[in-house]
Amino acid sequence: MNKDRLGAFSDGVIAIIITIMVLMFKMPHGDTLKSLRPMLPVFLSYVLSFIYVGIYWNNHHHMLHAVKQISGPSLCANLHLLFWLSLVPVVTGWMGENHNSAFPVALYGVLLLMAGIAYYILGQSLIKYDGPDSALAAAFGRDVKVITSIVIYPATIGLTFVNPWLALTGYVAVAIMWIVPDNRIERMMTE
Repeated sequence: MNKDRLGAFSDGVIAIIITIMVLMFKMPHGDTLKSLRPMLPVFLSYVLSFIYVGIYWNNHHHMLHAVKQISGPSLCANLHLLFWLSLVPVVTGWMGENHNSAFPVALYGVLLLMAGIAYYILGQSLIKYDGPDSALAAAFGRDVKVITSIVIYPATIGLTFVNPWLALTGYVAVAIMWIVPDNRIERMMTE
């Protein structure tokens, strides 16, 4: 299969995910800045999720750019990733509406963990089909960032029941680690 079709489909799903997240905002009651205060937890949850979805979109684009063809298992792996990302609006809304209480924050961490695992599976599927000497395989190497993320998430999920804000700090730390686009692939493509 042509990778452009998969990229276009994934772009469309991710655009819908972001649209759903923004449509979940309720209009404030009142015309003062004070009337925006109840929206703050929902807004902060939205910002974090927007950053995460943006990170996945950006790195997904780079991954697809590095491969020549897509296999059937890669299609399934991509759908697996999109499934977890499609749940982001629901969990984001639940977390924001409940002012970042323990269970919604823990579920958010589980969602991030599952999306991270799905991203790793997609990368490995693409590498397997494209070959161990491919640009993507060389760029991923040992894939320390993905593995580190997958290790940090369970620890932060556990922290949720001690203090949800500590867990959110862990989620933000992982986002900061990924906020700069994964330039390993770009570097390999230009060499």
